[in-house]
Order: sequence, then C-alpha cells, then structure tokens
Amino acid sequence: MKKLETTYMGLNLKNPVIVSSSGLTSNVDSIKKLEDNLASAVVLKSLFEEQILHEAGALSVQSDYPEADDYLRAYVTSNNVENYLELIAKAKASVSIPVIASINCVSASNWVDFAAKIQQAGASALEVNVFVLPTDSKKTAEDYEQVYYTLAEKLKNVITIPVAFKLGDHFTNPVRVVEQLWFRNVKGVVLFNRFFAPDIDINKMKVVSAEVFSNPADLRDTLRWVALTSNKVQNIDISASTGVHNSEAAIKLLLAGAKTVQTCSALYRNGHAHLKVIVEGIEQWMSQKGYKSVDEFRGIMGYGKVGDPAVYERSQFMKYYSSHE
Repeated sequence: MKKLETTYMGLNLKNPVIVSSSGLTSNVDSIKKLEDNLASAVVLKSLFEEQILHEAGALSVQSDYPEADDYLRAYVTSNNVENYLELIAKAKASVSIPVIASINCVSASNWVDFAAKIQQAGASALEVNVFVLPTDSKKTAEDYEQVYYTLAEKLKNVITIPVAFKLGDHFTNPVRVVEQLWFRNVKGVVLFNRFFAPDIDINKMKVVSAEVFSNPADLRDTLRWVALTSNKVQNIDISASTGVHNSEAAIKLLLAGAKTVQTCSALYRNGHAHLKVIVEGIEQWMSQKGYKSVDEFRGIMGYGKVGDPAVYERSQFMKYYSSHE
C-alpha cells in the first residue's frame, strides 16, 4: 500500500485514514487492534477540562476553608492528567503509528502546562479541541475567537510537537479563523468537530442527549469547507472529520483538498475491521483511476480547481430541486 503513503503536520503516515478521538482510542488493546486494521494514526480520547472541573466540583466540600476546594481540584486534575500521560506512554510503546494526544478545553488558562507534559510523555502531536458556547450577548465574535488564538500563542511557546485545532462549524468566517491559527504556528486543523447537543424527551419531560454518532449525510458541510479552506489557506494541513463512513466519503474529501480524513462513528457501528474496508476501498479506487499516489489527486476537485468554483458557494437550492415543490 505504498501508494497510499502521505504526511500530516510533518508526520509520515501509511495512508490518509486516522481514527479520531473517542472511546475506541482510550485503551492500548483497542489502539493495537486499530493499527492491525490499517489505521495510519490514532487521536487518543480527549482529556476533558469540563469533566475534570465537574468531578472536582462534585467532590468539593462546602466549608469555611476554600483551601479544601483548591486541594480537591488540584488532586482530581493531577490524577486525570497522570492517567492520561500513562496512556500516551503505553500506546507509544505498543504501536508503530503516530499517537496524537487530544485535550478538550473551554479556556486558554490551564492547558499549557499539561501540553508540555503531554509532549514529554511521547505524544507525536497534539490535537486541541476547543469550544466556548457563545451565550454572552455582551461579547463579540472576536472575543470568542480570541480564546483560540490565545491558546495557540501559549502552546507555541512551550511545545515543539505539531499542533492541530479541531474546530466546530459555528464560526462566522471559518476560513479567517483557520488562517489566523496558521499565523500562530498551528500546523493543522480538523474540520469539523461534533459537540454534545441537547434534545427533549417529550414523554419523560427531560433534557437528554441528541444523537451522538454522525451519519453519512453530515459529510456535506465538511466537504464544502474543506474545499474552500484548502484553497484559501494552502499552508495548513486539513484533516476532514464528520460523515466519513466509507471509502467513497474519504475519497471525496481527499479530492476536495484534505490531507487526511478521520473516522469514528462508522467504526462504532461496524467494528474495527471496517477501517480496513475504508482504506482498501481508497486503494482500489486509485488503481481503477490509475493514480500512483494520493498527492496526484488530492485537491483536484477543490475550490479553484473545478470549472465553476461557485458550486461550493451556493447556499440555496434554486432550480436544482424545483421539481420537489
């Protein structure tokens, strides 16, 4: 499968298919199984700031001694981080593919020190998963975006391993955000993240979680923004995520300009072996088309390469579905 070899953020990969951060990458046995099924790299299950803060709060003792709360918060944080560092070290010792660490944060304050420890533990790269829900009417879009930029600037000063930011699709101008991250030495972006979304159980009258897994139709937003961003910010590596359920989806995203693709939900539904099906499907398609490397076809259907780039800018159905009135 030499024809599938590629790079991502300077990392050498056997193929362009990465397993994204999830429970599938939370233990060494599963990671080894993913490697056996042709994973080119894994992004470890995230270390969650929100979860750490929640656990610390749940254990907090309400008393006249604030030092007790501080101690519990520090204790819970330290234990979570140490367990995560141990996972990095064990995974690196057990597989030959790159092991990318992941931190999921809601602020730019606590994670810089952790990132340095993650590098020391042997992580090949770091994926930063940031989301700050914009609920404050007094803050501008720029205020929220600045959290990402501040964190990128701080990380640049303490670690040398490549950093990718995993972004949501909620930005007013995603292309500008990606460009601003590249200016701050971020080597890659993952488009796009899936976040917890609320739903309402009308029988139990309670707020519950909406569907956790992606579906193939989710590919459409990812495809559009990969095609646009890869053309307009050409020096940053894009890993396409959300909606990658088969080899056809992976090929489309590579044609749009993605360096790599990330999959997760499809493996939960179909098992670890489905990863091999995706990778082999890409290779078979390349053989049919006569491509000898991924670089030969990457981006040839992206914005600026197709005959009418406006197809990626249209937002209304117009005449295409006029018969479905």
